[in-house]
Amino acid sequence: MRTIALRVKQDSLELLYSEKDNQAPFRNFIITYNPEQTIGDNLEKIKVVLAGLKIDAAVLLNSLEYEFSDTIIGINHNRIDIGLALTNMLNIPVVSQGDVERNGLLKAVKHKEHYNEWHLDYFGEYEKKRNYGQEAMLTVGNGYFGLRGAYVESHADADNYPGTYVAGVYNQLTTKIGDRDVTNEDLVNLPNAQFMTFGVDDQPPFTINKKDIQDIYRSLDLKHGVLRTAMHVQLSTGHDLSIVTTKVANMKNWHNYAIHYAVTPLNFSGSLQIYSEIDGTVTNGNVERYQDFDQHHLQITGMSSREDKMYMTGETKNSHIQFVVGSNLRELNQKKQPQIKVNNLENRLQQVLSTDVSVHQTYEFEKNVTIYTDRETPAESLIDNVNHDIQISSYEQTAKQSEDYWKNAWNNFDIKIDTDITSQKLTRVNLFHTMVSAAAVGSGKLDASVGARGLHGEAYRGHVFWDEMFVLPFYTLHYPTLTKQLLMYRYRRLDAARAYAKQENYEGAMYPWQSGETGDEQSQFLHLNPITHQWDPDNSRLQRHVSLAIAYNVINYTQVSGDHEFMDKYGLEMLLSIAKFWISATTYDPKEKRYSISHVMGPDEFHENYPNADEPGLTNNTYTNIMVAWLFNYLVELQPQVPKNTFKNVQKKSEFDDSLFDKMTDISHKLKLDINKNGIMAQFEGYFDLPALDFDAYRRKYGDISRIDRILKAEDKTPDAYQVAKQADTLMAYYVLNIKEVDQILNQLGYHMPKEYLTKNIQYYLNRTTHGSTLSRIVYSVLTEMDDNMDQSWSLFSQALFSDYYDIQGGTTAEGIHLGVMGATLMIETRNYGGVDSLGREINLHPNLPAKWTSITFKQFIRGHWYNFMITQSQIHVTADADSTVQFKNKPIELKANQEKVIDY
Repeated sequence: MRTIALRVKQDSLELLYSEKDNQAPFRNFIITYNPEQTIGDNLEKIKVVLAGLKIDAAVLLNSLEYEFSDTIIGINHNRIDIGLALTNMLNIPVVSQGDVERNGLLKAVKHKEHYNEWHLDYFGEYEKKRNYGQEAMLTVGNGYFGLRGAYVESHADADNYPGTYVAGVYNQLTTKIGDRDVTNEDLVNLPNAQFMTFGVDDQPPFTINKKDIQDIYRSLDLKHGVLRTAMHVQLSTGHDLSIVTTKVANMKNWHNYAIHYAVTPLNFSGSLQIYSEIDGTVTNGNVERYQDFDQHHLQITGMSSREDKMYMTGETKNSHIQFVVGSNLRELNQKKQPQIKVNNLENRLQQVLSTDVSVHQTYEFEKNVTIYTDRETPAESLIDNVNHDIQISSYEQTAKQSEDYWKNAWNNFDIKIDTDITSQKLTRVNLFHTMVSAAAVGSGKLDASVGARGLHGEAYRGHVFWDEMFVLPFYTLHYPTLTKQLLMYRYRRLDAARAYAKQENYEGAMYPWQSGETGDEQSQFLHLNPITHQWDPDNSRLQRHVSLAIAYNVINYTQVSGDHEFMDKYGLEMLLSIAKFWISATTYDPKEKRYSISHVMGPDEFHENYPNADEPGLTNNTYTNIMVAWLFNYLVELQPQVPKNTFKNVQKKSEFDDSLFDKMTDISHKLKLDINKNGIMAQFEGYFDLPALDFDAYRRKYGDISRIDRILKAEDKTPDAYQVAKQADTLMAYYVLNIKEVDQILNQLGYHMPKEYLTKNIQYYLNRTTHGSTLSRIVYSVLTEMDDNMDQSWSLFSQALFSDYYDIQGGTTAEGIHLGVMGATLMIETRNYGGVDSLGREINLHPNLPAKWTSITFKQFIRGHWYNFMITQSQIHVTADADSTVQFKNKPIELKANQEKVIDY
């Protein structure tokens, strides 16, 4: 094993490189600290010093003694967990010399590697958006609710935001902005029942603040769904305490969560007070740019307590969703429970438990919380359900039920990556949050879908976007019943989509760009530019392609799950209604003998209309037109496969007569695209007439130009006037479908592309894209992989995988994780790099494993059967639980039930 040993000195780092298990001979390197640089910049020199050397692990020779990590050091009057830093930097496990001496090098390294792959850790106290972002990443939940990973001792302020969100609980408020009444619908931040803190000898309760906190270490155990916070507190009064908090969401009874609170006096004996609250004074304050709007969504209607329990009832102000939040508080390991005092404050309930304590003894407390709303529970049963759960709940029970759930879940969907600790950890972070965002919806008892930012924050006001398209394929391959329920959210809003189409003078069903409680359009007419602090027009609702994403989700679910009953009962009606909308959106030019689609926006979002145009929207967006042709082709092909009576009944419900099939066929052969002589496809008609932008000049001036639209508007310019893009647009169809399908559509439309046209298009648009959306890197990673440019694909994929962990967009993770990106990275790993493409009628195998991965292992549930895959750099190992066939290099490979097949490639 090739190692480096690190010794931390007052003014330098000493590195000893060994090619044989941390034994002589050593190569010695010295790194002198630059006091004018940050700790991170000083540590970055390690990469330079060790360039070219192969390293398997690092051994820290003089770490500090800490119970929560054995790789903490003191450097430049600061403490850092150098193990976390070096693992992120060098992608190797870092062990302490003490661990090596106790267990041996190999065992210590294996243990730390396993730990790193299953834990998301943060050391130290951070401020403002950085801490907000960590709270989002440390969120626990179960798809019914999400609890931001805030310190339980915190209330909402500039540095902490303990949000609580229940799926589908929205409320609308109207605020006067200038002379305009602006109505917004938000996913509501419900009362904070996470709150717990302590006091000593009846002094004021402890609050999160830098001067009293010596150390904080937060660790999210992904394997068991438990968030642990260890804190060393030294009060100004001289009292030293250790506080360890664990928090877990119940994955079985998804109304409940539990907190275990352990307090150890380190240098005193006396009395200890434990404070517990349900705080109904909360507002929606997570997103700074929303603060001009009214964010007071709650009306508290009642507060009560009995013995160790307390209850808060209320409703949302205008949607009138009723809720009850209940909690209890008890001291563990005590034969007789201490008396609890209850304080009824204004819209806040507080319990105070006082107990005598002795130095070096640990005192344990638990708080169990339950939440019910009348969206899933009859209003008259709310308090009874809450009371029942509180009576029988315990931290031990909740933790056990959560552990059982996650054990089954990881067996279902885990993706195992060899020789890449960082990719493995962040893959599991993404897997974890996909279920935190949605798991309970699979029960069929919730009318909700997945918001673009999960249940982790308030950005995009908790609305449902086209981001579903990036995560539903993952759910389908592991929990098809969950995908079905997410699609039912859309089906139940089909009438609202029809009303929206009619309102905008279209036919059929037009789904909104932003959907919330009822399925009406929640996109705004104005958007706050955080650079200029001005309100700019917002035409994002013209992204009509969201209806195509929903159609794709229906088709993908049916093909992969084999659930044709869903297609017959629900999916087909959605598809025909969406198709009818697109038919009504086309116009025919008899001179060109082509159909056009106008007044739309593509995924790009920087372009809302033509410069100096009187009307918003663009004409013949390439992605939109290709996907419309694809949808029409699918429906024409599907018609004879559905029982005639079923099809006729759905046609009647959708008001879709037979003549529209001829219309669809005609349109799907004559839609217009703008393609130049070199085979470059214009993002929309007239795109080539726009001037190019000097990207280098803007980077020199502003640095980060990912949101060049805001920069240009601040300069009194408009992105509409330039060839710039926020994210992948023109080439999106290649991500959603594949090269073969898109080429067939282009040929069908009468466009015959030159050789290597896709390579030219990819580079053309990469040169014009600022990646202002994290989804952009996802799409271009797939496109460059398709184009056999693995270096660029890996670079883009890595940035996408790291995007929330490093908050690469400068604070957006603070407002919630990016669920679409998380789901899409999982699909890239299995569909593109692992090469298992199950999205069509056949399972096609085409591995393209990154050079740094020795293997990837996963399983998928396809058309009623489980398939297990292990992909190495030269072989495919596949096992199915039934006789079946897969395709490899256009040849069928027969599989026998439960017999592994090895395919060399």
